[in-house]
Amino acid sequence: MPYTIKRVPRLAPAAADWSAPQWQQAETLQVARFPWADSGHHPRTQARLLYDDQHLAAAFHVDDQYVRAVARKFQDSVCTDSCAEFFVAPVPGSDAYFNFEVNCGGTMLVFRCVSAEERAAGRETQPLSDDDGATIAMAHTLPQIVEPELTEPTAWTIEYHVPFALFAAHFGIAAPGPGATWRANFYKCADHTSHPHWGSWAPVDTPRPNFHVPASFQPIVFA
Repeated sequence: MPYTIKRVPRLAPAAADWSAPQWQQAETLQVARFPWADSGHHPRTQARLLYDDQHLAAAFHVDDQYVRAVARKFQDSVCTDSCAEFFVAPVPGSDAYFNFEVNCGGTMLVFRCVSAEERAAGRETQPLSDDDGATIAMAHTLPQIVEPELTEPTAWTIEYHVPFALFAAHFGIAAPGPGATWRANFYKCADHTSHPHWGSWAPVDTPRPNFHVPASFQPIVFA
């Protein structure tokens, strides 16, 4: 189930506008698998990617309900809020990856997660620094804090642009060109809302909710 990342000459500034002409060029995927026991609330979750010479851009649009966000700063735990996630392994033959986790208020958590080989060699998973986080442009349609929980149907969008320089710094790779293939999965979660749920784009075969399964990642191809 490969996903094709369309190239644009230059990304417009992040605006979280799902209907923007630039984003209409992108392929849309659905986070529609909810294999684990949950509340039964399965919000329609769509994701898109684009790229230019300098950045990889990701956008999520969620038709949601029971929406909550209380994480306040970069690297706070956001998976307990209404959250959309993009995990991506950029190095061929390696399952080391970034886990971009962003709640509906635009607060992000991201670690460089080690491969099995790196773990065996003693390397540890590391959170990105505040300086690294500051290089990622973020836009979101809801306020940073959503508390108390919204219980009416609520749509929200997030958009962020990750510089390829960040991948270079942490994985030692050059910016991808046409035909380059990375591997990824996309997720939706909301652990501490009134209606918790856990969904994925590509299948994840675990008995309990677990997104950190790089064997589930599928190809994403730079057009």
